Amino acid sequence: MSMMGNTAWLALICALGAAANSGLAAAAVAADGYQIAVSNERSNDVTIISGPDFSTLVTIPVGKRPRGIHSSPDGRLLYVALSGTPIAAPPQIDAHGNPIFKRGGDDDDNDNDADKTADGIGIIDVASKKLKGRIFAGSDPEEFALSKDGKQIYVSNEDTKSASVVNIAASKVEHIIPVGQEPEGVAVTPDGKQFYVTCESGGDVYVVDTSSYTIVGHFKVEPRPRTVAFLPSAGVAFVPSESAGLINVIDSKQFKSLQTINLPSGARPMSVRLSSDGRFLYVSNGRAGSVSIIDAHSYAVTGEIKVGTRPWGIAISPDGKYLFTANGPSDDISVVDLNTNQEIKRVKTGKSPWSVAIVAAN
Repeated sequence: MSMMGNTAWLALICALGAAANSGLAAAAVAADGYQIAVSNERSNDVTIISGPDFSTLVTIPVGKRPRGIHSSPDGRLLYVALSGTPIAAPPQIDAHGNPIFKRGGDDDDNDNDADKTADGIGIIDVASKKLKGRIFAGSDPEEFALSKDGKQIYVSNEDTKSASVVNIAASKVEHIIPVGQEPEGVAVTPDGKQFYVTCESGGDVYVVDTSSYTIVGHFKVEPRPRTVAFLPSAGVAFVPSESAGLINVIDSKQFKSLQTINLPSGARPMSVRLSSDGRFLYVSNGRAGSVSIIDAHSYAVTGEIKVGTRPWGIAISPDGKYLFTANGPSDDISVVDLNTNQEIKRVKTGKSPWSVAIVAAN
């Protein structure tokens, strides 16, 4: 349940969220400098790293199993998904790349050991670098996205095959949308009118209307889709299929596949991010230890950058100069210079970094 101290803090959150739309967010962060926030799944904390010199500033305890992490539209607050469901080994994969589940169970389904009181979205005040509270967001939240006005959070609830819509100011789940098994990635369309939910098992992707909270689109891709990135100018979405080692190019208006992009051998794509100018798509390749570079318009794979061990979540600096990858097994992030497409530094984090977000400096 909510741990908010008082209604004034809730009002502050709502006001900050509504103060800037996504178009202003990058400008606000860039103007004040930036920091890199990393969620550490096994040490139950978030590492804050200085953008200018990549030094570690602070480690903030946040609660159990932090995974998805995103900033408020103005970059002054950090939201992080927390879960009391214990970490489980990855499931076995069948010949088609789909997870093999135990009868009656899901991947990461450890209900007997789960601490449901730990589930929620933690809220960090970036200026004070402290956890200010936690809001309820349904069972076992893994990933999420914020609405364009910053007033709502769209959450994937991995163990209940659903997505939740959370009213931040009220600290309340207002809508629950049934989706497929193992929902994971959540992304809001550029116009804010829809959000996508990717489901690892079976390759289902659902499109939810943000006014009616009904499913308005549903399509399938190759197994284990993880995340989504949108190219607004072309009406295109990019969805990685981890098990198949490829990127699905999706018509985001018609909700259908246009083509697939094969990645280098051994790639297990997870996170996708577009460059600030929309020219390139960057893909973290998991066990391959690399990031692929794709021309976002011709769909050609133009390069590969070697980074740390099993890069997972990625983020790009507001000025477009650097890319950061969360390297789970080695407890660090890679810093990549996008002018040279070379890794230039590793920075230690907590245990098993999962995702990366950019926030404003103090």
